[in-house]
Amino acid sequence: MEASGDPEEPSLPLALTRFQVSEEFGFLLPDPLTELPAPYGPWMDIARELPQLITSHRLRARVHQMPQLSTQQLRGREELHLAHLVLSFITMGYVWQEGEEGTMQVLPRNLAVPFWEVSQALGLPPILSHADFVLANWRRKDPNGPLEIENLDTIVTLPGGESLRGFILVTLLVEKAAVPGIKAITQALGAIVQCDEEALHRALEELAGAIEAMSKALRRMHDYVDPEVFYSVIRIFLSGWKDNPAMAQGLIYEGVSLEPMAFSGGSAAQSTVLHAFDELLGICHREDSAAFLRRMRQYMPPAHRAFVEEIHGAVSLRQLVLSSGDARLRAAFNRCVAALADFRSYHITIVTKYIAAAAAKAKARRAEPSARAGPSAGKPPSALEAKGTGGSHIFSFLKSIRDTTREGMISA
Repeated sequence: MEASGDPEEPSLPLALTRFQVSEEFGFLLPDPLTELPAPYGPWMDIARELPQLITSHRLRARVHQMPQLSTQQLRGREELHLAHLVLSFITMGYVWQEGEEGTMQVLPRNLAVPFWEVSQALGLPPILSHADFVLANWRRKDPNGPLEIENLDTIVTLPGGESLRGFILVTLLVEKAAVPGIKAITQALGAIVQCDEEALHRALEELAGAIEAMSKALRRMHDYVDPEVFYSVIRIFLSGWKDNPAMAQGLIYEGVSLEPMAFSGGSAAQSTVLHAFDELLGICHREDSAAFLRRMRQYMPPAHRAFVEEIHGAVSLRQLVLSSGDARLRAAFNRCVAALADFRSYHITIVTKYIAAAAAKAKARRAEPSARAGPSAGKPPSALEAKGTGGSHIFSFLKSIRDTTREGMISA
């Protein structure tokens, strides 16, 4: 089992391929594999049936019958990413099949050991993260067709039907909209090194446009994701076993560790895009929020994490704009910061609709004597009503990072 590295491009100070970042797809895995080699058929068979196995309460029995497979025949980064995607989805289904009151405390050896080995090879944690859920979980229906939602589908899915598909694919389109902004980072840093203010201004305009396009893509969530289905069915499968009252002890990975291990669930804070933009623009978050964001970097592919660190260590764009006294540069810089703050404000709007308002409705339903179950097999989860799936106190966190982003504006 081995991960293949991409060739280096020595031409620019921050060549994207050095960090497994694609010129066309950004942080998305370019055209991910959809099939594992034949020996891994037992994993793929379960992965293809996951929604039905979970809703019929048969997944755990299928996992217990699964053969113990060696990971030695997995070759290259693409196969490893698909294996991680498949095993992470099976793991979430296994743990949460019966809802938050029927969790499993032990992940069986035949799932835990290969999941751990693949995770170690990729430098990812053994849990479903943004890198699996979105970055590596997409395929085109028509291989020659466009990267648009009508031509896209997921590779692996969970209960939630069209709303889950929409949630994953709209998030993917936000990542795709960011690509010109990711390229603008390298252009901006190159322009700083070359003392080219015109090129720097163009790069900042490009970055601002990309962030605005990300907000536009995020607005499509309303068209594709039902809030009740998201809250009552989908959300629990994104929940982790760190800072979660429903899994307070963590999870024992049998054959890996005798002690329980705690990992955060999938979170938008694990997306490399906003970390990279924050570092370029010199946005300084308050300590508790910054600490959570630093922890979320451990859930990124290591090469993407290194990209963020490289930007952090580069010459300060903010200081350069301040010292230049150039009004055009300052306006372009402020447009980037304003666009980023607006994106974060809109994310709060989305979270209010899909978590806070949906939680209030679920709580009201639970209080009714004739409370019907939610759209899922069980009742809507309550352990994370005030928290994100990553374990953060969601509104205080989101408002804090939005406010500190706004504070990054340079006044005239």
